[in-house]
Amino acid sequence: MGRVAGKVALITGGARGQGRSHAVRLAEEGADVVVTDVCHGISDELPYRLATKEDLEETAELVRATGRRCVAVQADVRSIEEMRAAVDATRAEFGRLDIVVANAGVMSIGAAWELSEEAWDVNVDVNLKGPWNTVRATAPWLIEQGEGGSIVITSSAAGIRGHVPYAHYVAAKHGVVGLMKALSNELAPHRIRVNTVHPTGVSETGITVGVPIEELAAREPLFGLVAMNPLAPYVEPRDVSNAVLFLASDEARYVTGLQFTVDAGSTNKP
Repeated sequence: MGRVAGKVALITGGARGQGRSHAVRLAEEGADVVVTDVCHGISDELPYRLATKEDLEETAELVRATGRRCVAVQADVRSIEEMRAAVDATRAEFGRLDIVVANAGVMSIGAAWELSEEAWDVNVDVNLKGPWNTVRATAPWLIEQGEGGSIVITSSAAGIRGHVPYAHYVAAKHGVVGLMKALSNELAPHRIRVNTVHPTGVSETGITVGVPIEELAAREPLFGLVAMNPLAPYVEPRDVSNAVLFLASDEARYVTGLQFTVDAGSTNKP
């Protein structure tokens, strides 16, 4: 028996990177999975290509290769209607929901006073409003089922410290922590646990900042300090997935309101 055998998980931002890794890891431990992603460009202020429908379907195939079932749904976390449609698809296919991983996120860089309004809005809308919409769409069903559940929201080491040069991202990831803390109290009477995971830099996510990291570190000395993790320069998606798996499983049945760092010591260093 796997650690989440018989459970159903909904994961946003599942077309690649951490979301894909979470989907596969939970499936390896027995969960059926619904993965969502926006699958098209949403702003010229993002300095990289977003995932595609083909990427999302590839994630679904990787989940199915573990022997578990998977449904792929194109949905924008900024839209409550699209997230509710993803929940409807989950209900139609599986008839239940146990685990919610609000993972979708975007990133760009720039001095706070030079950011465009669009750059601010797209970061805050995806990184903070997105998790709120994900919970708005899923929590009523979890409550209705009456069997508890686990919600895991992806924050960041930048949700704990004042990283530069991306104040919009930092603000949203700090906001996610406040959202998690409030939700963990609101949903506790329903035995629904809510926690955040806080990675440092993660390899193989498809997200870039638009300039070489070495150049950014030379230009922004404080960014260079942020990137100096005591254990390793970065973590891999599966490292974060293992934390998500623990928080989703019954092993964490009394773990709620936790900021779970997977940051190679980043937030603890002097």
